[in-house]
Amino acid sequence: MTFDKILTTLAVIDLSNNSFDGTIPVSLGRLVSLLVLNMSGNAFTGVIPREFGRMTQLESLDLSGNQLSGDIPEALSNISFLSILQLSNNQLVGRIPRSGQFPTFQNSSFEGNLGLCGPPLSNPCGVSPAPPSPVHVDDSPHVDVILFLFIGLGFGVGFAAAILVRWGQIGEWLLKSARALRT
Repeated sequence: MTFDKILTTLAVIDLSNNSFDGTIPVSLGRLVSLLVLNMSGNAFTGVIPREFGRMTQLESLDLSGNQLSGDIPEALSNISFLSILQLSNNQLVGRIPRSGQFPTFQNSSFEGNLGLCGPPLSNPCGVSPAPPSPVHVDDSPHVDVILFLFIGLGFGVGFAAAILVRWGQIGEWLLKSARALRT
């Protein structure tokens, strides 16, 4: 089959959960008959190619779980059949497009991109997001020692209690045996 024929007949590409890296090839935008493109769970970097806007038959686009940066291309608004869009957990920034299918997508489509703003996210554009509050982690070694002491103490108390309970049963058995021998 010639390359030109593939460009107009290929319907699904699933490259998810591999270790692919580098930038996404812009030539994918020439796959005009593509219905599903899943490139999630890789290590792709760079921007989302604007050429993806040419894939007007696309129904599902999943680029989540990569390291993509830059903005969401406005050209993706040209994809009128797009019903599934997943761009979560990347490093995208800027305003989420408001035209085309974009108003229909849920918050989950864009989560994990701290630089994105606008609906459906609750992060309004023009207001920088609040920096995450620092988490205090005490790396001092005495915390580990105290933790191990409490664990050891708990284990010791539990072990001693089990022995005493068992010893009580053994003691009762010995007394019953001794009484039985007397009679």
